[in-house]
Amino acid sequence: MLPFCLMVWNAWQSVQVSTALGSETSASSAVEMADLMRSNGKIFVVLAVVLLIQAGLFVFLWNLDRRLSRWESSTKGKSNS
Repeated sequence: MLPFCLMVWNAWQSVQVSTALGSETSASSAVEMADLMRSNGKIFVVLAVVLLIQAGLFVFLWNLDRRLSRWESSTKGKSNS
Protein backbone atom coordinates (compact mmCIF):
# COMPACT_ATOMS: atom_id res chain seq x y z
CA MET A 1 0.00 0.00 0.00
CA LEU A 2 2.89 2.35 0.73
CA PRO A 3 4.34 2.21 -2.82
CA PHE A 4 0.89 3.03 -4.20
CA CYS A 5 0.58 6.04 -1.88
CA LEU A 6 4.04 7.21 -2.88
CA MET A 7 3.12 6.85 -6.55
CA VAL A 8 -0.04 8.95 -6.03
CA TRP A 9 1.92 11.57 -4.09
CA ASN A 10 4.57 11.73 -6.83
CA ALA A 11 1.91 12.13 -9.52
CA TRP A 12 0.24 14.90 -7.52
CA GLN A 13 3.55 16.70 -7.04
CA SER A 14 4.37 16.49 -10.74
CA VAL A 15 0.96 17.98 -11.59
CA GLN A 16 1.55 20.79 -9.10
CA VAL A 17 5.01 21.50 -10.54
CA SER A 18 3.76 21.46 -14.12
CA THR A 19 0.94 23.89 -13.32
CA ALA A 20 3.30 26.09 -11.29
CA LEU A 21 5.72 26.41 -14.21
CA GLY A 22 3.13 28.37 -16.11
CA SER A 23 2.25 28.58 -19.74
CA GLU A 24 5.77 29.19 -21.09
CA THR A 25 6.65 25.47 -21.05
CA SER A 26 3.18 24.21 -21.92
CA ALA A 27 2.66 26.58 -24.85
CA SER A 28 5.67 25.35 -26.73
CA SER A 29 5.27 21.59 -26.41
CA ALA A 30 1.78 20.72 -25.18
CA VAL A 31 -1.24 19.55 -27.05
CA GLU A 32 -4.18 21.93 -27.40
CA MET A 33 -6.59 19.59 -25.65
CA ALA A 34 -4.29 19.25 -22.65
CA ASP A 35 -3.95 23.03 -22.43
CA LEU A 36 -7.71 23.40 -22.54
CA MET A 37 -8.19 20.79 -19.83
CA ARG A 38 -5.52 22.41 -17.67
CA SER A 39 -7.04 25.85 -18.06
CA ASN A 40 -10.51 24.59 -17.12
CA GLY A 41 -9.20 22.53 -14.22
CA LYS A 42 -10.59 19.33 -15.72
CA ILE A 43 -7.18 17.68 -15.76
CA PHE A 44 -7.63 17.10 -12.02
CA VAL A 45 -10.92 15.31 -12.71
CA VAL A 46 -9.16 13.06 -15.22
CA LEU A 47 -6.36 12.43 -12.71
CA ALA A 48 -8.88 11.60 -9.98
CA VAL A 49 -10.76 9.17 -12.24
CA VAL A 50 -7.57 7.42 -13.31
CA LEU A 51 -6.38 7.13 -9.71
CA LEU A 52 -9.79 5.83 -8.63
CA ILE A 53 -9.71 3.14 -11.32
CA GLN A 54 -6.17 2.14 -10.35
CA ALA A 55 -7.12 2.00 -6.67
CA GLY A 56 -10.12 -0.18 -7.51
CA LEU A 57 -7.97 -2.54 -9.53
CA PHE A 58 -5.43 -2.72 -6.72
CA VAL A 59 -8.11 -3.58 -4.15
CA PHE A 60 -9.66 -6.17 -6.48
CA LEU A 61 -6.32 -7.89 -7.12
CA TRP A 62 -5.41 -7.80 -3.43
CA ASN A 63 -8.72 -9.46 -2.48
CA LEU A 64 -8.32 -12.01 -5.26
CA ASP A 65 -4.84 -12.88 -4.03
CA ARG A 66 -6.13 -13.35 -0.47
CA ARG A 67 -8.95 -15.59 -1.65
CA LEU A 68 -6.64 -17.68 -3.81
CA SER A 69 -4.15 -18.05 -0.96
CA ARG A 70 -6.91 -19.30 1.35
CA TRP A 71 -8.20 -21.68 -1.33
CA GLU A 72 -4.69 -23.02 -2.00
CA SER A 73 -4.06 -23.64 1.69
CA SER A 74 -7.40 -25.42 2.10
CA THR A 75 -6.87 -27.65 -0.95
CA LYS A 76 -3.26 -28.40 0.02
CA GLY A 77 -4.44 -30.15 3.20
CA LYS A 78 -7.11 -32.16 1.33
CA SER A 79 -4.82 -33.44 -1.42
CA ASN A 80 -2.26 -34.94 1.00
CA SER A 81 -4.73 -37.22 2.82
